[in-house]
This record gives sequence, structure tokens and C-alpha cells, in this order.
Amino acid sequence: MTQSMIEIKSPFFLKEETLSSPTDFSAIFGNQNPLVLEIGCGIGDFMAQLAANAPERNFLAIDIYNKGCNKTCNRLEKEGLTNVRVMRIEARYLLSRYLIPECLAAVYINCPDPWPKKRHLKRRLVNRLFLQTLLHYLRPDGELFFSSDVADYAHAVAAALEENDGFDNQLATPISLNMPGYPLSKYMRRFLAQDQSIHFLHYRRNRQHACEAAPPQPAQRGFRIAWSGNHG
Repeated sequence: MTQSMIEIKSPFFLKEETLSSPTDFSAIFGNQNPLVLEIGCGIGDFMAQLAANAPERNFLAIDIYNKGCNKTCNRLEKEGLTNVRVMRIEARYLLSRYLIPECLAAVYINCPDPWPKKRHLKRRLVNRLFLQTLLHYLRPDGELFFSSDVADYAHAVAAALEENDGFDNQLATPISLNMPGYPLSKYMRRFLAQDQSIHFLHYRRNRQHACEAAPPQPAQRGFRIAWSGNHG
């Protein structure tokens, strides 16, 4: 996709061209705190809550939308949250190029694009292959949180997780409609206000599960850049 963009000058924004492959994120944050990834940060509402509640953790928030990344950075600066960095990057490309095995303490994926039409289902990010890939980057006991406002998507992800012996369910059921203490994004709150459900999943990597290598993924940047305005 082509996006008209403005340059993001926030100190919390990581430009891909400044990173090594793989990247030492502990050096970027200046500490050895656990690293947590949010895939699809939107405008940063969820991330701001999450980071404020866990100052002892480092957070990497990614999205493919320039405006969302910019708004997330502005939100973090406004609230003085220094334990977050933001990248405009596609998730599979990030994993394959910039992360090392077992580097993530947790991954959050909230309400990703459900691609509801049957002919588009293969475009969904979270599927069996992607979950197996995530397993490679989660440390033992690393957590995976997934939510969706589309029941079909949530059930498909739950089924894939139940079939994968690398993940252990942390809830009483594979899917819950209530997650006490879980931050809610602006999108989630608006959806719930309409008396519609959010489906929550919470799994953990089994400590005994060994991941020898990440399976190949269709990893690519996923967008093209068309700058607007002065970016010099």
C-alpha cells in the first residue's frame, strides 16, 4: 500500500535505517528490562496504559500506518512514558529481520484486521504459521495476548493455539469475554459501548517446548512510502 506521510521526529520513534540486523533493543532502551511487543498499536491508547502500568518493562509498539505511529509517539511524549519505542513496520518483517530468538516476554495483538470476506481469510495475520513463528521469539513462559471483536477470528486463533503444544492456555476457557485488569483501547471501549463483545485469549509458551528454528514467513515491509510536506 502507498501512504502519504509526514516525518515523525519523536525521540520515541525508531527509523528502520538506523537499526542493525538483528537489533540489540537493550542498548536502545539502556537497560536489560524484559521486552514486550504490541502488534498494531493504532493511536497508542492501549500501549500508553500498558506501559504506564509496567515501568519495569520495555515496550516496542509497531504499526504499518504512519499517522497511527505519529499519534502514538505524541501520546507517549504527552504522558512522559520513556519505556516505549515505536516502529512503522510489518510484523513478520520485524520478527525475521530485527529480533533474536526468545527475546520477547510478551506479545499483544488487539483487534487486528479480520478480513471478514471468505476469499480474504488467507490475508489474516494470525494463523497457524504465524503462531508457530511467534513461539520462536517468545522466551519460555512468554505470554501471548490476542483479542478480536470478530468471533470467527477469535475461534480460529483459539483452535490453532489449542493444536500447538508449545502454548498453554491461561484462562478457564480458550476464549473469554471478560479480562479483568486488561487495558481497553478507545476502539474496544467504543465497541463494548454498543453492547458488542470482545473475545480475549491468553496463552503462555510452554517452558518445555524447544524451538529450533522459526518457520519461513512471507516477510516484507508491506507498504510503499510517498512523502508529503517537508521532510528534510
